[in-house]
Amino acid sequence: MNCSEEVNNPHLANNKKEYMLQPTLVKNDAKAKLLIWIVSIVVFAAVAFLSKFKLSAELGFNPHLFAKLNAVLNSLVAILLIVGLIAIKQQKELLHKKIMLTAIALSVLFLISYIGHHLLAGETKYGDLNHDGIVSDAERLQAGGFRIFYYVLLITHIPLAAIILPFILFTAYRALIGEYEQHKKLTRITWPIWLYVALSGVIVYLMISPYYI
Repeated sequence: MNCSEEVNNPHLANNKKEYMLQPTLVKNDAKAKLLIWIVSIVVFAAVAFLSKFKLSAELGFNPHLFAKLNAVLNSLVAILLIVGLIAIKQQKELLHKKIMLTAIALSVLFLISYIGHHLLAGETKYGDLNHDGIVSDAERLQAGGFRIFYYVLLITHIPLAAIILPFILFTAYRALIGEYEQHKKLTRITWPIWLYVALSGVIVYLMISPYYI
């Protein structure tokens, strides 16, 4: 079908328009960019700043439960990303939209839980079996090659986790204003990074959790 056929046949043109969801937001790039960058910078600054502190509080439960919650949330996000991709491949746009917005909502909960864990539990070092905050030569030897793998994974996970938020927000914004071609282009970058961050976050938890107090 070419463009002249669509012009001469309004019914075909209307059907093509109905293939995509109607925009949810009114386009305002200047306002959206400002808001997205403010949110991204504030979140990054909050995580970087608060992760340096530890609060002493009687919670009545092990604060590492937050880490377990983080792993569960990351697992759910990873599943939703895969299911969301399948849904859009099957042209189920509304289902795809609901799935991806749910993934974003879970990611917000993850950020809150992540900050809570670092504030209340502090830092745990991989291989620190006696929990003295120092990894001795004997502990390093016992951890073996897994320790190297853990830190290589962490080195890739942390920077990507730090930069993914604005990508997610810009990608979602393009979809919500109905600019689906731009949305698709951003998705080619956002989706694999987001999935990697979610999956690597789960692996990081599984590897470091044996060293929690």
